[in-house]
Amino acid sequence: MQRFYDFLRRHPTGVDSFWAVVLFGISTLEVASLSGSTAHRLLAMVPVAALSTVVALRRKHTAAMLWLTIGAGAFQLAVGVEPLLANLAMLVILYTVAAAAELPRWVSRTALGFGVLASPLAAVRWGFNKSDPANDIFLTVMMMVPFALAWVLGDSVRTRRAYFAQLEERNRRLEKEREAQAKVAVAAERARIARELHDVVAHNVSVMVVQADGAAYVMDVAPEQAKEALQTISGTGRQALAEMRRLLGVLRTGEPQESEDYVPQPDVEQIEVLIEQVRQAGLTVDFQVEGTPRPLPSGVELTAYRIVQEALTNTRKHGGPEAEASVRLVYFDDGLGLLVEDDGRGAAHELYEDGGADGAGHGLIGMRERVGMVGGTLDAGPRPGGGFRISALLPLKGKGN
Repeated sequence: MQRFYDFLRRHPTGVDSFWAVVLFGISTLEVASLSGSTAHRLLAMVPVAALSTVVALRRKHTAAMLWLTIGAGAFQLAVGVEPLLANLAMLVILYTVAAAAELPRWVSRTALGFGVLASPLAAVRWGFNKSDPANDIFLTVMMMVPFALAWVLGDSVRTRRAYFAQLEERNRRLEKEREAQAKVAVAAERARIARELHDVVAHNVSVMVVQADGAAYVMDVAPEQAKEALQTISGTGRQALAEMRRLLGVLRTGEPQESEDYVPQPDVEQIEVLIEQVRQAGLTVDFQVEGTPRPLPSGVELTAYRIVQEALTNTRKHGGPEAEASVRLVYFDDGLGLLVEDDGRGAAHELYEDGGADGAGHGLIGMRERVGMVGGTLDAGPRPGGGFRISALLPLKGKGN
């Protein structure tokens, strides 16, 4: 049975043609049994052939078949051919026109008007029974009902098809929106990972380079200091490797992996560890915390850590050998304030922001992106009298929190 329905859906015109042939055959037999002259029977075959054609081509040429049906009905009235079985095609075409979404509404209403008028016109053409006119009027009205029902059925099908078409269009639009959102999410994730990798590599590698240079300088005169520098290089390298493994774990699975080889996501509490590491690398840093420390959203904590990390890395790379830095964390009621300053060569920082010193210029740009993601503000620029200043305000409630 399912195969039969599938065949009907795949070959609708073929099915219509089959029923058109059946209708033509039965109507021909009906015409052959009519009383009257041969000429009258030949005239009766004209609407039979026309209405059979209407059934066969009603889907492919709906509007044309409607006008052909109206013409066939007018021909019957003109030559006096009484209603035949073939006139059932009028109901069929009326339903088809009402269900056709591609046709203007006025065509559907015109078809309804001609359908409703068919029965009264036939009654007028062939006359009422004068002995019982009330019965003829009742039959005429009853014959109008099938035409009205055919149109109502077709119009409801049209409405339902339009509704389903709207649902399909909406689903297609939602699918495109989901694809677009997925692409945006992928791009944002790539940018986030790129910022993380930049921060990890730029900070840790710069520490390792400084320590390696110092170890090479004091290798012969102070072996113990060289040994401490090498230990710092080893520890920094392990930390960088652990953070990169964490990022790669997120790339593979979408979730951070728990293992002794992985490190947790940096937070505000680890800023003090970061500063101690920077001090061991030779940069003098003054660290102060104001206000009452309290738990912060993970996005704010990571942003604060990365800003301090990037700012101190920039100072070490561009501030000069005698530069000193200060870091202040201020806990407000509605946010966290950061102030990182140094007294080094601030002009080099400006080059770094523009991409001159760093080559790619992702340091301060990455800071601005991070702060923007949590809904904060960032101000970076030279200090009056020399040096560089980075000031940020991170709200407790903002984007991504």
